[in-house]
Amino acid sequence: MKSAARIAKVEVFAAGMSCFVRLTTEDGIQGVGESTAFAYPNAVAEVIRNFEPFLIGADAHDVEQNWLKMYRALGWRGLMLGGAISAIDQAMWDIRARVFETPVWHLLGGRSRKAVRGMKVVWGNTKEELLRDSLMAQKEGYTAIKIILHQHDHHLMRHAEKIADLVDRMASLRDAVGNTLDIGVELHRNMQPGNSVALIEELMPFRPLFVEDPIPPDSVLSFAEVSAKVKTPMAAGERNTSIYEFREYIEHAGLAFVRPDIGIAGGFTHVRKICAMAEAHHQGILPHAVPSGAIATMAHIHLGITVPNWEAQEHVDQNVDPVQQMVKRIPLVKDGWLYPFDEPGLGMEINDAFFATNPPVTMHKINPDLREDGSVALR
Repeated sequence: MKSAARIAKVEVFAAGMSCFVRLTTEDGIQGVGESTAFAYPNAVAEVIRNFEPFLIGADAHDVEQNWLKMYRALGWRGLMLGGAISAIDQAMWDIRARVFETPVWHLLGGRSRKAVRGMKVVWGNTKEELLRDSLMAQKEGYTAIKIILHQHDHHLMRHAEKIADLVDRMASLRDAVGNTLDIGVELHRNMQPGNSVALIEELMPFRPLFVEDPIPPDSVLSFAEVSAKVKTPMAAGERNTSIYEFREYIEHAGLAFVRPDIGIAGGFTHVRKICAMAEAHHQGILPHAVPSGAIATMAHIHLGITVPNWEAQEHVDQNVDPVQQMVKRIPLVKDGWLYPFDEPGLGMEINDAFFATNPPVTMHKINPDLREDGSVALR
């Protein structure tokens, strides 16, 4: 085996809400990675292309050095940079594992568990849809779901009406599924500290596994104020991009669960450190993995196999277009559990034939929710 795995080629693929990178070494070994900065995949693609002169000739084995050079070069920050570095880092670990002819999880420390528990995300625009889709997830074998409880229409409701409707949905759901299904509650950054506390207190009798992002991630201090006033386990972190941001949430926000995303928070190199920081505080990991594509999902699975405090991994069906068209196969889900492929690297390949058709990239409209008076609602 050669001592170095020097990169000779950098390829970028963007479609839908996904941006992928494929690195090829001088010996022809390839590795793939995915950014999950889904709002602006084209922007991430340009950042990756800007890194290309640095990447050509770099040794894929030097993941720490490469990570720091990209991150520290200009003192820049943010989701686009995080997405680019994360995709590149995944691809480098994929190359490393293929060189050693072993799965990525082997290089990360070996197994902590036999499989990763899936947590099906249930959107449920109406109460009827919420109950139907949650029962279907339970029937499919999932032991945990995450519900998008706060919907767009709730911004048009008055305080008492909104709280009553949200609590009614949760009460009906718990009654329908019983106590054998864990329910995480996503509030999607839609509330203020005061009214979120009022809601969470009324949700507590229905035993949510956690409440996630009740308020926007604008202030660790504000989130800590909410956590201090409620008894329900709290979760946050999906928009954070570094251990430096996660440190403050882990130490000061009153979290029970930390939510890094391997597609924006630094890939394997950085997210495993975030997981270790959380472990030192007896906090669980609930990675942000929706709307990840298949490669980022598989990267999460490899990390989740090894990380002791990995609680569950949110998931949606990926056997839909264009998600399944972008890769040669999608991750294996069986009875609500996620499994890595028993092959070198991540076991994933980009589908060149699909990208040869020049598929469109999703362009998100600037169309935020508005309140009754026309002002912009929180998100």
